[in-house]
Amino acid sequence: MSYKLKILVLATDYSEPNGRVALAYIHSRNKEYLREGIDVDVLSFAAETDYIYENIPVYSLESYKRKLISNDYDILVSHAPNLRNHLRFIKKYGYRFRKVVFFFHGHEVLRTAEIYPKPYPYIKQNLWKHALRCVYDEIKIKILKRFFRRIKEKSYFVFVSQWMANKFHETVGITPDEIRGKSHIIYNCVGRLFQDGCYDRSASKKYDFITIRNNLDGSKYCIDIVCRIAESNPRFKFCVVGKGDFFRYYDKPKNLEWIDDNLSHDEIVDYLNKAYCALLPTRADAQGVMACEVATFGIPLITSNIEICQEIFQGFDNVGFINNDEETIDISQLYSRFLELKNTKKNDKFLLHNTVGKEISLFRELKEYD
Repeated sequence: MSYKLKILVLATDYSEPNGRVALAYIHSRNKEYLREGIDVDVLSFAAETDYIYENIPVYSLESYKRKLISNDYDILVSHAPNLRNHLRFIKKYGYRFRKVVFFFHGHEVLRTAEIYPKPYPYIKQNLWKHALRCVYDEIKIKILKRFFRRIKEKSYFVFVSQWMANKFHETVGITPDEIRGKSHIIYNCVGRLFQDGCYDRSASKKYDFITIRNNLDGSKYCIDIVCRIAESNPRFKFCVVGKGDFFRYYDKPKNLEWIDDNLSHDEIVDYLNKAYCALLPTRADAQGVMACEVATFGIPLITSNIEICQEIFQGFDNVGFINNDEETIDISQLYSRFLELKNTKKNDKFLLHNTVGKEISLFRELKEYD
């Protein structure tokens, strides 16, 4: 059966032709949808004017209101639904769409104070804003409970991990049985460079362990734990790449090199090939795409022994785990085991056919049985 599928994607923000990047994980999906013959339009709540970005039309909310451009869409897709934009839009215009697919990426249905770790002491925290955030989370969850129950008959739910799905059921109060057949676990895909490329074990190595993070100041990215590991393992050479103020407030171990930079995907690949292992501990995440890219690329990876990491990296021979809370973390055994690893077949868990490919199959199935 041949048919043309057309979707409207709701995004709180979106990348622009001037080079500004926003919520790139949405655009990376949309490009794959387009390659597979799906017509994709985006409604960006941050857009002030309409524009085209890499062949994908992006509309402002005001433009949508004027043109009411939703009449011929098969599916409405909502990424990271929030109260201010997504829910308000769906409450007003949702009747125009026969099916709505919600994607949950992280904080959308979480009590953030319970999930995310306390910031580093040098990060000035406005206690008033923190209190307001906690109040907002409670209001948010209360509204979401009513909203999803009211709309669940025509709704479908995609979670980027089982952990994320579990949190949704726990917080929103909709049981798995209530949305059986309408709930899907589909992981985020990794970048094409990590999918198509492969870690070069034979390349000359400069570091034993490398840590690459855009934001060193986020406590969930555990730069303090990386430093603790470096101090506990003085015979190894560590490298941390990323921007932030962390090392203005904490001493840098003598065996750790800090590169104050943010890297492109090409540069990340170059740095990974300079190291024997990647070290990416975490205190919280819904999936952790960066760690997934590193593991898929093939370099041995050490991450944290927490629930989400155990789920995500099940089946990866090149991933080992550490306990974040141990005062002294000896990684020499993991290091030795990784050095003995032979080149193995690339794990396809986060490749396109198992991620975005499943999203496309879901959309086509919803269209076919419309």
